[in-house]
Amino acid sequence: MLEKDTDLVVIGAGPAGLAAALAAAEAGVGEVILIDRLEEPGGILQQCIHNGFGLRYFGEELTGPEYAWRFIEPLAQYPQIQLKTGTMVIELTADRRVVAINPRDGLVVYRAKAVILAMGCRERPRGAINIPGSRPAGIFTAGTVQRLMNIEGLLPGKTAVILGSGDIGLIMARRLTLEGVKVRAVLELLPYSSGLQRNIVQCLDDYQIPLYLSHTVTRIRGEQRVSAVEVAPVDDRLQPLSDQRFAIDCDTLVLSVGLVPENELSVNAGVQLDPATGGPLVDSNYQTNLPGIFACGNVVHVHDLVDDVTEESRMAGGAAALYIRGQLAKVTMIRVSGGRNVRSVVPQQIAPDRPTTLYVRARFPERNRILRVADNDRTKLPVVAPGETIRYTLTPKELQEYREDLSISIEGGASHA
Repeated sequence: MLEKDTDLVVIGAGPAGLAAALAAAEAGVGEVILIDRLEEPGGILQQCIHNGFGLRYFGEELTGPEYAWRFIEPLAQYPQIQLKTGTMVIELTADRRVVAINPRDGLVVYRAKAVILAMGCRERPRGAINIPGSRPAGIFTAGTVQRLMNIEGLLPGKTAVILGSGDIGLIMARRLTLEGVKVRAVLELLPYSSGLQRNIVQCLDDYQIPLYLSHTVTRIRGEQRVSAVEVAPVDDRLQPLSDQRFAIDCDTLVLSVGLVPENELSVNAGVQLDPATGGPLVDSNYQTNLPGIFACGNVVHVHDLVDDVTEESRMAGGAAALYIRGQLAKVTMIRVSGGRNVRSVVPQQIAPDRPTTLYVRARFPERNRILRVADNDRTKLPVVAPGETIRYTLTPKELQEYREDLSISIEGGASHA
């Protein structure tokens, strides 16, 4: 087993890891080990062949692979970044020892001055939602269907029902339709979609795909292959109304029922997680509770826009570079918590001496509301949707007013939508 000292290890070479590694190299870090378990960098972007990426960060509309290439191509300019694909990290410790393995190098222990967690997130499978019925072929997560179609060139079936109206589910409804698969319905347990409004319009409305809100799958039919799903509306406690159930014939059930940050390594190392996001608690530098261990991207909180991932990750990379040089300023952080109609806020601790962008997620949809910081109204919110992140940048001038905990809430305006 080889042991090696290094400056920085970045775990994950998706959009977050790529942006963080480049930012660290640009800031002068001497050696960066960029690790990914897949054989190619770019992460989930490589199978997202639709456009819509990069509008804010690059000011143009790109596909997922095009967006990823904007960060893969510059790697060649920074020979200090060592890309280790096909490599699995099996352990991380609080003192920044990273144990990784691949067929080329065998087992390697990196003793790093800093570590950036950028492992992303994974989809919730059928087992996480306990759908009764048989276990036939034809049940996929949305991400698996996306990879089958866009990378492997395979169709999952001929007729599909999609459970869950998150962005991946909505996008796959359109993708399946364009390839000739009949999408009979998209079902959503909640009374509102958890996806972006633009995706509801462009992926469902434009193709006359019905969206059933407050509905769920109560049973899967079929022996060797899915033949139908039983569907029922749910009451205000999200319990199925069985007497109103009906069947939809299909040979494929696509699950788009949520994403979970991949934090097994984080937990084993002692990184504190936020129950609201499932990801590490971070401060304005995207540093976790463990000194020298930073986190960024979907491993911190699930994003709706990759542009936000890039901005956060570049900040984490720059902060890691300062930490390695012993130049990361130690300041007393202000703790941030969510108030009325706020499900989560990231970062959870902010430095009063610099601008910090808050990423806020609402619990339920509303219209004509105001984002309130402590007792001060900060910005109007014509539309509040759980699937769309609210961004607000607090300035040092604003933060001069606060030295204690900050509560972020969504208040005022018209009645509930």
